[in-house]
Amino acid sequence: MNILFIGDIVGSPGRTAIARLVPGLKDELGIDFVIANAENASGGSGVTAKVAAELFASGVDVLTSGDHIWKKSEIFQLINQEKRILRPLNYPEGAPGRGANVFKSANGVKVGVINVNGRVFMDALECPFKTAFKACEELRRETKIIIVDVHAEATSEKVALGWYLDGKVSAIFGTHTHIQTADEKILPKGTAYLTDAGMTGPYDSVIGRNVEDVLTRFLSSIPVKFNVAEENIQLHGALVQIDEKTGSAVSILRIQKKLLDE
Repeated sequence: MNILFIGDIVGSPGRTAIARLVPGLKDELGIDFVIANAENASGGSGVTAKVAAELFASGVDVLTSGDHIWKKSEIFQLINQEKRILRPLNYPEGAPGRGANVFKSANGVKVGVINVNGRVFMDALECPFKTAFKACEELRRETKIIIVDVHAEATSEKVALGWYLDGKVSAIFGTHTHIQTADEKILPKGTAYLTDAGMTGPYDSVIGRNVEDVLTRFLSSIPVKFNVAEENIQLHGALVQIDEKTGSAVSILRIQKKLLDE
């Protein structure tokens, strides 16, 4: 089966890219299941019920997240109600929502999805390695097809998790930095890996934010509101083909699609 993983959606430009590009990509590439990181989808930080519904209507099957998941107050109730929205699994016990679940694709194939946060240069949470490993064991009782979103700052931590879970999951995609890396590969035991899937949103920006706002902050060290940029909208992510019998990756292809008629 073919699974499309979409890098961090940023604000309304990112949502526009999803709405206008995902349906065509599904037809063009024969995509069976779509996962997207949506922690920046509402105004550049967080996700609301309205935005989640918009993304689901555009063809996304599961929304993953990261350290900005709690930015909108309504998420605390929404994430308990909507099983298709995941928060990082390694938040302490008692946090709302869930960090891993099994979903059904349109053709009836079960897909497990795990979302974890890194800890290097980020807030300290439970160990992403141990929590992801435990979730793999639980999900594999239902399906061999498992996708991991590791939302982390340090490339070393993402790479290490890739090697740690090689052969235990179908694919591992990094998110959070908004910069797509060019290290896509299939690891020795059959797990597809990409350090960062990139960003879906305005690329004439500083990781999705208005250039002048960010420059003002760097040059003055004074707090500045970072508005979402609007130009050069692109969708970045990766397509992974998976053997349904074994759960191993057959191929991985980076995706970069520009919205031409903005």
